[in-house]
Amino acid sequence: MAIFEAKQGMYGFWYCLLLLLVYTRVCSSARSDKEIRERFYGNLLNSSAPENGEGSIAKMFDRVLEKEFSENDQPEGSDGSSFNSSVADQQAVLETVAKITHEKAKKNDTQVANGTKSFQFPNVFSLENEDSEDMTTLIDKKDNVFVMSNKKSKYPILQVDLRLISDLVVVIVSAAIGGIVFSCLGQPVIVGYLLAGSIIGPGGLKFISEMVQVETVAQFGVVFLLFALGLEFSLTKLKVVGPVAVLGGLLQIVIFMFLCGITAVQFCGAKLSEGVFVGSFLSMSSTAVVVKFLVERNSSSALHGQVTIGTLIFQDCAVGLLFALLPVLGGSSGLAQGMVSMGKLLLVLSIFLTVASILSWSFVPRFLKLMIQLSSQTNELYQLAAVAFCLLSAWCSDKLGLSLELGSFVAGVMISTTDFAQHTLDQVEPIRNLFAALFLSSIGMLIHVHFLWNHVDILLASVILVIVVKTAVAAMVTKAFGYGMRTSFHVGVLLAQIGEFAFVLLSRASNLHLVEGKMYLLLLGTTALSLVTTPLLFKLIPNVMNLGVLLQWFPTESSMQNEERASMIETHNRLL
Repeated sequence: MAIFEAKQGMYGFWYCLLLLLVYTRVCSSARSDKEIRERFYGNLLNSSAPENGEGSIAKMFDRVLEKEFSENDQPEGSDGSSFNSSVADQQAVLETVAKITHEKAKKNDTQVANGTKSFQFPNVFSLENEDSEDMTTLIDKKDNVFVMSNKKSKYPILQVDLRLISDLVVVIVSAAIGGIVFSCLGQPVIVGYLLAGSIIGPGGLKFISEMVQVETVAQFGVVFLLFALGLEFSLTKLKVVGPVAVLGGLLQIVIFMFLCGITAVQFCGAKLSEGVFVGSFLSMSSTAVVVKFLVERNSSSALHGQVTIGTLIFQDCAVGLLFALLPVLGGSSGLAQGMVSMGKLLLVLSIFLTVASILSWSFVPRFLKLMIQLSSQTNELYQLAAVAFCLLSAWCSDKLGLSLELGSFVAGVMISTTDFAQHTLDQVEPIRNLFAALFLSSIGMLIHVHFLWNHVDILLASVILVIVVKTAVAAMVTKAFGYGMRTSFHVGVLLAQIGEFAFVLLSRASNLHLVEGKMYLLLLGTTALSLVTTPLLFKLIPNVMNLGVLLQWFPTESSMQNEERASMIETHNRLL
């Protein structure tokens, strides 16, 4: 009996202990669950029963979001002191600007009320009548217009510049129409691109709102033009025409500076610095227009084409040197400082070409072979890699103070030394054609048709004088390097226009007060008219050549080929 009672006591003890453990576990679980809920929700949950839907899941979720993403969570730099910090850090200058919001026009309220609002054709291409905040612009006290394309936002959002899209559509469509019309008329399509740009630009119907953005995108045209040109260029031929391209191109620039400097001082009563600038300005030729013409005529591999292209490439390199010279001519820096800047550019140029030469045999062939293997199914990856290589080389060249054009051309020459040159050209050619048309149209936008028409007499006389003088100087310099008369004359005519980079030089000189007033307008109009008439001049080259043969100025075609072959062999022997 005692044993039985002892057993019952033992069972009771274990039963009570078991109940105690279960109770403790339940309490701890409830407490831990409550703690977890409080840690996550904080004080958002009320202990009282929900009233008026406050305890619904939607309300709970809103309160959680409010706690997690508070109003104080702003993107970096959006606090009140960020503006003053930006001004102090970047040494900015405060200036008053006017903000313009293009709301729906309230012009002619009577007509709007009657539903008889007049139709204006340019409004078809304008976004000013749309309810869009993207139309906000700023104007400073100098009447400069700024587009607010990257407005500060409380949260990161995707921003789209609808005006830029509209402008690009207008440019591409107008260039296509101009090219088709002039092709049907049997004229060079380049003229169609230039005139299409002049019609839709600020000097015409004013369809383009964002000139800077369109011109920036269009710069890819020159980059891809010279990249494709480098792919077709042979290093052997480049070495052959190297002396006439480098030394001859430098001699042409010096001759123009000398002639214009003497003319400015002796006959025009102007400053020597102004004359020297005009000489450097006139010595520049249009790389885009000439290369486009040579490619269309399949003349880029001919002797005159190689000499012309080599000279144009040197001129593009010389643009950086001329930019270094402008502050000296404008009086903002000393002669010694200008010479030091030019010396640095020449040193950087030599280093850049040396590195490119090393990469052309050590890295480029292996890289392209790998891209071919990876893109065996599709050419998409190879095409993207080729474009990326071109743009990277152009970007590096520009960052080194040279030019985008030089870097893209060097990239093409590097690939031309491999077995993948033709394949790369086939992949890049469609991209080149699109951006080339876009670039030529953007150049046309700088041409004011009304201004040219009002001053066509003096501008036409200036263009004729420029064509005659540039043809004569380029032909004599080419002839001095042992080339035939026919080849020399052909090179002279191809280089007889003023290049598009002259606009950049002219703008820079105007900012330095090197040229002002009437001289600025004369140079601007002469350059614009020169670019328009250049394709027409090129079309007359075969007729002029035939006339020269009849008058026995030039040798016949067969004798010219023998003469060119002999001159190339002689030049090659000199190099060896």
